[in-house]
Amino acid sequence: MNYGIAIFPSTDLKDKINSYRKRYDPHYSIIDPHITLKDPFVASDSEIDEIVSYIENVAKTAPPIKIHISRVSSFHPVNNVIYLKVNNTEELISLHEKLYEGPLQHEHPYNFVPHLTLAQKLSDVEHADVLERLKMVEAEYKETVNEFHLLKRDEESDRWNVYKTFKLGKEA
Repeated sequence: MNYGIAIFPSTDLKDKINSYRKRYDPHYSIIDPHITLKDPFVASDSEIDEIVSYIENVAKTAPPIKIHISRVSSFHPVNNVIYLKVNNTEELISLHEKLYEGPLQHEHPYNFVPHLTLAQKLSDVEHADVLERLKMVEAEYKETVNEFHLLKRDEESDRWNVYKTFKLGKEA
């Protein structure tokens, strides 16, 4: 089975992001707006119990995370993804790193750039146009996140659903 680990923003922020994703992100119906903490990975039913136990221990020792979004940015020219840039914090980096250790250890496929996707899979012309429009939108947000989620991909619908929620700094 395919799993991933992510932080979901508050409902208010999700709604604002989705107002753009509806138009510019073909993954809009597959997964809610999120900050990826760990890229998708494969785990068997027998491995997932050990992984959940490990993540529970990580969550207990990790403090709530302050999320500060400062601007709209893009991964262009690598790919045509437009996103809200989430400022790196020591807590966010530490949580990300711990989710690549123990039973979750494997090579990082990308550098960790915390973000919330607004648009993707655009042509070069669409990307340039949408990026310029979105850069004019107010992109300053702050909130504190108290939980993160282990997601499981539904093979039939391709949708990512919450498999388990982990509270930061607390007993599960």
